[in-house]
Amino acid sequence: MPAIEASGLTKVYRTYRKERGLWGSIKGLIKRRYDETRAADQVSFKIEEGEFVGFLGPNGAGKTTVLKMLSGLLNPTSGNARVLGFVPWERRNEMKRQFSLLMGQKNALWWDLPAQESLELNRAIYGIDRTRFKKVVDGLSDLLEVQDKMNVMVRELSLGERMKMELISALIHEPRVLFLDEPTIGLDVVSQKRVREFLRIYNEEHRIVTLLTSHYMQDIEELCHRVLVIDHGKIFFDGPLAQIIDRFSGRKILSLTFEKEATRDLSAFGEVTEQTPVSVQLKVPRAQVTETCRQLLEACDVIDINVQEVPVEEVIRQLFGERREDHRAASLASAEAAQAS
Repeated sequence: MPAIEASGLTKVYRTYRKERGLWGSIKGLIKRRYDETRAADQVSFKIEEGEFVGFLGPNGAGKTTVLKMLSGLLNPTSGNARVLGFVPWERRNEMKRQFSLLMGQKNALWWDLPAQESLELNRAIYGIDRTRFKKVVDGLSDLLEVQDKMNVMVRELSLGERMKMELISALIHEPRVLFLDEPTIGLDVVSQKRVREFLRIYNEEHRIVTLLTSHYMQDIEELCHRVLVIDHGKIFFDGPLAQIIDRFSGRKILSLTFEKEATRDLSAFGEVTEQTPVSVQLKVPRAQVTETCRQLLEACDVIDINVQEVPVEEVIRQLFGERREDHRAASLASAEAAQAS
């Protein structure tokens, strides 16, 4: 049985549409009209034990809504979900003890207490044996290199140190499922790298199911073997990250170095993205890479040539932009059709 299974998970928010003026207010008292926003729309997927899955999407795509439903913080409008065999929104204690939700923009620790005492409160809440608690906290603090910060007030910790303490807090009850919502947001490069290393090691050692949302593509590329991509509440891709490039990127990058300054117009070979007197970077349609390389080798004194995929971050950014335009056009057409009728 999958550790996490969602089937047709949908969340619809209704907002009152108020018409202008006094007469509009009066009509609203008699017959109210509502607009519906589908934060999640027929979301379905399965995640097996031990998987580390990335959850991608632009702001407002529905990622956090799905995480909250899987955590039991929100009831869905329709659809079903199971986490470790439990229905999340039934909020059974047996499930609560086996999962954890960490949100990078929310604080779970008490700011006016030292980190150690704040963790002690969580120990009491989960009813963890003191011996086991000490062993887990010592191990996690050693991995995250914050042993010397345990007795420092949470409010006096740096952002990176605070996030490491939040991770310890999320894992002291040794959950089987971990939901991470932007865990590296706002962290410096060094702290981001340390958090990523910790999450990778912890997942490998404990086989914990991890679902990660992040706007930092490096988090996704280094940690996730599989990604779910959501936009406007709908999942439109589920598979290995590399397949996003194969499926949605129509071009590759050619990087060339010349023996001497190139004098001819190189834009005839592709889109020039970078250029110096003795080097150039071109974007070329995937199907034309071989032929373009042949033409460049014949036309120029090339001493080095390199073919690369377009960075996945760029592919996803372009993909979301195109989908937004398509959605905007569809919404406009729908509104015009409604007015015409």
